[in-house]
Amino acid sequence: MTHQHPLLRAAQAFRALHEPGRPLVLPNAWDAVSAAVVQDAGAAAIATTSAGLAWALGAADGDRLRRDQALGAVARVAAAVRVPVSADIEGGYAGDAAGVGDTVAAVIDAGAVGVNIEDARYEPGGAPLRTVAEQVERIAAARAAADRAGVPLFVNARIDTFLRGAGGVDLTLERAAAFLAAGADGIFVPGAVEPGTVKALVAGTDGPLNVMVGPGAPPVAELAALGVARISAGAGLAQAAHALVHRAARELLREGTYGSLAGGFDYAELNTLVTRA
Repeated sequence: MTHQHPLLRAAQAFRALHEPGRPLVLPNAWDAVSAAVVQDAGAAAIATTSAGLAWALGAADGDRLRRDQALGAVARVAAAVRVPVSADIEGGYAGDAAGVGDTVAAVIDAGAVGVNIEDARYEPGGAPLRTVAEQVERIAAARAAADRAGVPLFVNARIDTFLRGAGGVDLTLERAAAFLAAGADGIFVPGAVEPGTVKALVAGTDGPLNVMVGPGAPPVAELAALGVARISAGAGLAQAAHALVHRAARELLREGTYGSLAGGFDYAELNTLVTRA
């Protein structure tokens, strides 16, 4: 008798949510409580923001976290919600492709059914992006690790051409084709929200396209009409939440008033949200 992995159905459900024209909208979470709050708001799935997660753990973003720190946080997020979870694992928290495979195996053990893997590099003075050949190896290792686990993990290949000023549509599409051929399921191009650019990326990518939104980006309905399959807020919610902390703290310390705290969660409601999973 063949035993199915306990995450199989969640992985299949998460994969099915990527529908061009009816995009999966992800207000990214960074810890257990933010994940529970996002779920309560109606999200069909939870995706972590690596930046927000790193900040919550006292580290800067950009491949500075240890794998065990990051995946401990992912496990807490997965335990806090009932919907599928996708983990932003930056470059894979590993120096080589085999290490990325180990990270992906650990992601699945943590309870997540998707990953973002980016092609950016952060070494001082180095190239802004990994070579296509190197990133292909890393994506293939991620795919192989998921296959060994028996989980159809959604591998979202993040291409940082726009975010790092390293190239435009043509270079992005070249990378996208190579990464999809290596085993990626979707392509994520943060920094690209101009409608003409998004339309070209959708047309030229043989897989679901993910874009990252924030103030100034077209609304969800417009991006959906362009054929986008996934829309992420990235670190936006974390940035807004921490800005509220700063405003409220400054008001309390400087003015001695509390207006910034108006509209907060009821204590009992928030307490219940984090114990409902």
